Amino acid sequence: MTEPLALYIHWPFCAAKCPYCDFNSHVRERIDQARWRQALRRELAREAERATGAAGRRPLASIFFGGGTPSLMEPETAAALIADARALFEAPADLEITLEANPTSVEAAKLAAFRAAGVNRLSLGVQSLEPEALRFLGRRHDVAQAIAALEAARALFPRLSFDLIYARPGQAEAAWRAELRRALALAADHLSLYQLTIEPGTRFATEHGRGAFRLPEEEEAARLYAATAEEAAGFGLRPYEVSNYAKPGAESRHNLVYWRYGDYLGIGPGAHQRLGLDGALLAARRHRAPEEWLARVERDGHAVTEELALDPEERAREALLMGLRLAEGIDPARLLARSGRTLAEAVDPAMLAACLEEGYLAWTDGGWLLATEEGRLRLDAMLPVLLR
Repeated sequence: MTEPLALYIHWPFCAAKCPYCDFNSHVRERIDQARWRQALRRELAREAERATGAAGRRPLASIFFGGGTPSLMEPETAAALIADARALFEAPADLEITLEANPTSVEAAKLAAFRAAGVNRLSLGVQSLEPEALRFLGRRHDVAQAIAALEAARALFPRLSFDLIYARPGQAEAAWRAELRRALALAADHLSLYQLTIEPGTRFATEHGRGAFRLPEEEEAARLYAATAEEAAGFGLRPYEVSNYAKPGAESRHNLVYWRYGDYLGIGPGAHQRLGLDGALLAARRHRAPEEWLARVERDGHAVTEELALDPEERAREALLMGLRLAEGIDPARLLARSGRTLAEAVDPAMLAACLEEGYLAWTDGGWLLATEEGRLRLDAMLPVLLR
């Protein structure tokens, strides 16, 4: 049976650009919502037609509205795209449908409309519950708005996740534990907790480069990471992926498709996708600039700028890069089926032996390869030398 695929829909617009953000997001004074709705629907229809094989419509695992800030779109747009997806794919009644939102008062007022549109999982970009940190991070909401949005979302949506950023300048472990406990007490079943990093081309990159602030050293950040897992465990959330914690059964089905290296479609400016067709795994990306993407979709029905078939080595590399982020690890049988490469062919044997010896990697009783807690702390440094 064909595995369900995930559908990602990118809304590229934000009210303001955060200083740490390197996502494909843009600030525009005016947006023709009806025109954008029609273009997104048109590109979705084109990709669904391509994905439909001899066996009929593909099963659908999830829909994820990301950005940018998709809560800035009209709820009618979300409703139309959800209805289209259900018609174009085989979608279960309990299909996971996630929308990212920011906890400003204007957007919070729209939450009920998004719930009526079919969204059943909300992901709120809280980022911090400390006033000074919110100002430093360039967020447009305050702590009271964040808490009000979380409470409103909990009353409306069956599933709720929110993001926090840690390893901020001057952040002490005790202060992070207190902030995290306060966040966890708000009864979320899923948290995404990201370490602050400096991304090229961002405002923070410029400010950090001239010494305007200092991030915690590696050992300090590692202590904050360990504290994160301890505090989350106290509320019944486990780290099922490097940066994501969930109560059992509340894991993001959408992101699990990525990390398990399944098929996914990407609609909207700059969206990437991996789609298995006729024995090949096709990697595609779309034009990043919103206006150019819109013009191309209206002219051609899509805005794909590059599509290529990935060779077995690249497929194996991508599968390992994604899968070793998961607490469950990599299933060698699935790696072989998905990439055509065995685990032994995909990794450097000497480095694998060294990582196992150091306790950074381990074998499960079922023969899966996983990164230990110590290994997940070192993934960014370990993976480039481990993978062939």
